[in-house]
Amino acid sequence: MKMLVIFEKKERLRHVGHLDLMRAMQRALRRSSVPIAFSKGFNPHLLVTFAAPLSVGMAGRREVMEVPLSDEISESDFREKLSAALPPELPCVAVRAVDDRHPAPMALLQAAGYRICVKDHAPELLAAVPALMERKEVMALRKTKSGEKLTDIRPMIYDLRAEGEDTLLCILALCEAATCKPELLLDALTEQAGLPERPRVLCTRTQLYGEGMQPLESL
Repeated sequence: MKMLVIFEKKERLRHVGHLDLMRAMQRALRRSSVPIAFSKGFNPHLLVTFAAPLSVGMAGRREVMEVPLSDEISESDFREKLSAALPPELPCVAVRAVDDRHPAPMALLQAAGYRICVKDHAPELLAAVPALMERKEVMALRKTKSGEKLTDIRPMIYDLRAEGEDTLLCILALCEAATCKPELLLDALTEQAGLPERPRVLCTRTQLYGEGMQPLESL
């Protein structure tokens, strides 16, 4: 039995790195007294995995973590015990029990949704959205294991639209085969808008998606 944990990393914790986030979750799980499974061997450790690391500086609304269990526990009891051990800025939003054969969230991940609040030059940046989406090709320098590579990121931009006067909503590819980080999208928009440098933004990852753009937590 495994438990999928949907949690939120609030704005105040956006500068906390992934390793520190992992340690915080592991400490909370230990304190919670839920029946978590440990690895075998001389140095047992928690078998906790995350669907996708959050970049430093980014908040997350519905992040997904998988926790293998050593014994059965109800979803309500698990959530109650874990919530009591977590800080207010890192709440447990929901939990879902799945079979041990259920694929790992990381293996199912295909894309992520983002909400980007633009702090300056918002009118120019948002006005550039239609022109960018009409392009057949958007070249950008992506970091790969072998170094930087010029890549067409247009197929990785599944959705992009403006909301209000200063907000961008987008869905970008996030998987092993292809990943478009919000920074790449913002650089492309900055160039499209004719701005000298990327505007300041506050980025929140709002949802993780699997096949068919279904929320990862429901697959």
